[in-house]
Amino acid sequence: MDYRIFPPEEILETTISLPLSKSMAARTLAMDFVAGGADALSAPDALPRCEDTDVLRAILAKGLPADGATVDAASSGSALRILTALFAASEGCSCRITGTDSLRHRPVGPLVEALRSLGADISYAVREGYAPLDIRGRRLAGGTVTLDPSHSSQFATALMLAAPLMADGLTIRYTVPTVSAPYVRLTADMMRRRGVAAEADTEGVAVPRGTYDDRPSPCEPDWSAAAFWYEITALTAGWVTLPGLRGDSCQPDRAAAGIFERLGANTDFSDEGAELSASPELFSFVEADMADNPDLVPPLAVTACLAGIPFRFSGVAGLRHKESDRLAALRDELARIGCPLSIENYDNVLSWDGTRLPIRELPVFDSHNDHRIAMALAPVSVFLPGIVVRGAECVGKSYPGFWDDLVSAGFTLADPSAPMPERDGQQ
Repeated sequence: MDYRIFPPEEILETTISLPLSKSMAARTLAMDFVAGGADALSAPDALPRCEDTDVLRAILAKGLPADGATVDAASSGSALRILTALFAASEGCSCRITGTDSLRHRPVGPLVEALRSLGADISYAVREGYAPLDIRGRRLAGGTVTLDPSHSSQFATALMLAAPLMADGLTIRYTVPTVSAPYVRLTADMMRRRGVAAEADTEGVAVPRGTYDDRPSPCEPDWSAAAFWYEITALTAGWVTLPGLRGDSCQPDRAAAGIFERLGANTDFSDEGAELSASPELFSFVEADMADNPDLVPPLAVTACLAGIPFRFSGVAGLRHKESDRLAALRDELARIGCPLSIENYDNVLSWDGTRLPIRELPVFDSHNDHRIAMALAPVSVFLPGIVVRGAECVGKSYPGFWDDLVSAGFTLADPSAPMPERDGQQ
C-alpha cells in the first residue's frame, strides 16, 4: 500500500486518541500467562490493537505448545524474545518458534545463551544466533546468569518476566551496559505492581522467588506513538490534544516531551492528558544520548532536518537491529530531501551538520517495511506536498490507525498512480 500525502490546508488543530502502549501490553500478557495460563490473559479490549500485541496474545491464548508445534511470531521481535524465555522455562513445552524473514535476521543469541546457562534446552534450527529456535521446556532452577544486553533490552526483559517460573529466582549480571535501560526498569516496575519484587540498575537485575498476583495491569496511551504527533505539531505550527497521556508515565519515551521542546513543540499536562503546541524558540543545535530512547530517533531526525537544526544523536548503534536497519534507512530516505546524514563512531552516532543539497524530484520514500520509518516520513508532506510513502501498511505493527488519524487531522492521502490533484493555491 502506497500513499501520496498532502498536508492540511488549514492550521492544524486536532485531538488524537493514541493507541495503548504495546511495550506495557507485552509485559502484561507475559505476566498474565505465567500467573494463570491462557485463561488468565487480559481481554483484547484492554490492550492495543496492533500486530505485535495481537501476535503475542494469539500465541499465548493457545496455551503451551507441544509435540514440536510450529509457533509463528510473524515479524514481532518482542514476541520472539518473550516466548523464547517463557516456553524454555515451562515444563512440557515443545515447539519451534519462527517468523518472517526480517524476524529471522534479528539477533536472539545472547538470550538463548543465557537461558542455556540456566539449563534450558534450546537449539538453532538453521543459523546460530537467530530463529527458528527448537525449544523443549523444562523447570529451570534459576540462579545467576551473565547477559550481553547490548543489542536489545528485551533480552533482560524476557528473562525477568519468566523468572517466577524458576525455582529460586534470578539474578542477571550485565557483561556490558544495556541499551534502552529504562525499558528494563519499566519491566521491574510492572512486575512489582503484580507482586514480584524485581529490581533493576546499571549492573543488572535481581528477581527474588515469587509469583504474580491477578491484579489488573492497565496500559497507558503509548508515548512512542505520541512522538509522531510531537513531530507534526512542530512542523505544522499547530495544536494537538492527546487525551490520557501522562507526564509521570513509567514509559521511557516520555522523554520525547523534553527533547521535542528544543525542536519547537511544547507540552502542557493536565488531568485530562497533554496539550501540544508549537513554539518559535528553537535550538540552533540539538545533541542527545538516545541509548535509552532509540525509538524516538526517526521522528527527531526528520523534524530536525525539516526545521534546519543540525543534530548529533549518540547511543544509536542498536538501530541497526530493529525492524529495519534504521540508521541506513534514515540516511537513505533523508538524502531524498537533500539532507546528508553521517553515521560515525562505529555506528553509535547519527548526525547532520546542516548541509542541504538540491532536491531534484518530489521524494518517493521507502518505508523499509518499518512502522517507525513510515510514520516519521509522512510529515515531510508539510514541507513537500505530494510526497509518497511506499509500504505504508507496515504501521500496523504498532499504530494501525495512524493513517486514519492523519486524515482526521486534515492531511490528505491519495493514490500515487492517479494524477496529482489540484489544491487551493495550485494552478
